Amino acid sequence: MSGEAGTSPAEVRFQGLGVSPGLGRGRVLVLRQEEQTAPDYTVSERDLPAEIARFESALLLTRAQILDMQAKIADAIGAKDASIFDAHLLVVEDRTLIDEVLRTLERDRRNIEVVFQQVADRYSKLLSQMDDPYLAERAMDIHDVTRRVLMNLAGRHGPNLSEIDYPHVLLAHNLTPSDTASLNRQHVLGFATDLGSRTSHTAIMARSLNIPALVGLHDASAKIETGAEVLLDGYHGLLVLNPSEQTLREYEEMDRRKERVEAGLVSLRETASTTRDGHHLILSANIELPEDLPMVKTSGAEGVGLYRTEFFYLNKSALPDEEEQYTNYREVASALLPHPIIIRTLDLGGDKSFGSLNLPYELNPFLGCRAIRFCLQHPDIFKVQLRAILRASALGNVRMMYPLISGLEEIRQADVLLEECKAELRAGSHAFNEQMEVGIMIEVPSAALCAADLAREVDFFSIGTNDLIQYSMAVDRVNDRIAHLYEPTHPAILRLIKMVVDAGHDAGIWTGVCGEMASEVSLTPLLLGLGVDELSAGAAQVPRVKRAVQSLDMQACRRLADTVLKMHSPAAILAECEALARDCYPELLG
Repeated sequence: MSGEAGTSPAEVRFQGLGVSPGLGRGRVLVLRQEEQTAPDYTVSERDLPAEIARFESALLLTRAQILDMQAKIADAIGAKDASIFDAHLLVVEDRTLIDEVLRTLERDRRNIEVVFQQVADRYSKLLSQMDDPYLAERAMDIHDVTRRVLMNLAGRHGPNLSEIDYPHVLLAHNLTPSDTASLNRQHVLGFATDLGSRTSHTAIMARSLNIPALVGLHDASAKIETGAEVLLDGYHGLLVLNPSEQTLREYEEMDRRKERVEAGLVSLRETASTTRDGHHLILSANIELPEDLPMVKTSGAEGVGLYRTEFFYLNKSALPDEEEQYTNYREVASALLPHPIIIRTLDLGGDKSFGSLNLPYELNPFLGCRAIRFCLQHPDIFKVQLRAILRASALGNVRMMYPLISGLEEIRQADVLLEECKAELRAGSHAFNEQMEVGIMIEVPSAALCAADLAREVDFFSIGTNDLIQYSMAVDRVNDRIAHLYEPTHPAILRLIKMVVDAGHDAGIWTGVCGEMASEVSLTPLLLGLGVDELSAGAAQVPRVKRAVQSLDMQACRRLADTVLKMHSPAAILAECEALARDCYPELLG
């Protein structure tokens, strides 16, 4: 797009969804990957072994390439994000898919490229049509691996994004995790795609790589040409083509404001998360790996409110034994002394699986055998972890919680196994804290509704708002057709949170929130007003939440909660929350 002679090209704005915060300005590189048409020919019976050999060689090469990418990502940003490629490895090792390809080759006698693409496309289409975020993501994995296998069969190489050696904003119809992993972080200023969602693997990797990114632009890659000047706003999901001088001035001022705010937040590290009228809120951090600890300390968090232990399992070729887990938990707990750490027991299932267990396929894994259900069905695996956590508790700052509790019986079954582990440790003369606090996560409506009963059995509650909202509202927030129904300020959600907090206080126990609501500073006044005792947020968000808490008055927060609990519109409730937040700390809201 260009203007008339002597005039600047007109500014054009493309609205998408911001998935990784930050600003990027520069020349755009439009990546247009033309679909390569595979050759199509018949093969004789005599040539079948050669076709099979070509296929096996391509699979082996693809596997080697994936392992190489995984190792590079693990070195760059950690094993947790590298585990994204575990799903890609499962595709090239999937005997069901491979056997189907070989049967089709034998039956149709067409070359392996055509046969493999047909079978893989059929699998991908089937999964993409299911209203399940986990299965939809697997469809993208199959597409990514299919493209790589076909290139290896043809002896071709895809675009090597790591070799682009000049500053650029990357724009594409879609980027796979493989593409994102190969970006040259020294030169990519940000990326934008026509497709995608906030929870896609590509978006997750963008946040981990700290690359500004937005998705959901629909057809921008077809309307913009390489070399055009663009401004990418990962905060608000906006791509501006040919930004005007006025737009550039506005964004430069916004950038300066954000820098001033971030600089001010650094000074909060040693201060307390206490409101203006003296009410102290415990502010903790969520972690997944020991490597996250330095950021926890830098953030000024009062310990860890959620240690997700499943990532310790996902990156292992074999189940971690008791000694390995004990060493890990003790290392983390020791580094946090005297602050507490809450270790969540294993939450496998749903969107997280462990390859060597060969777990049966479930049509809807999020409603299946996951978390505490999995652990109670595999007490041998569960007890290894319980003993390791108990031994680490000898330090005195370790707490533990069970995930996805739906009723009393699950707590009691888990506690029976916990008591067995204590007896075994006593018999082996292993030290542990006999009074270690044990709590539960409130993530399903049944737990919230019977919180008064559950509170008598545990030492604390931690509300996992992500799952509580999805299960309560029956909304898959990855599904863009209904994502607008995922509303943290829905009256039902607020009443459930209030019910849990009140039940806990009546029983003399405290209640925390460790879901994404804990990181949303626009909702901090609401959670304080509802009586929440602890917030556990991503370490990067802790200083922002602390600033919000320090700027608030509890009386105003309680008035807000009383007001919105009588309201019926999620949008109106959110507006009330944002109004109070904006009055107290406008600089945090942008």
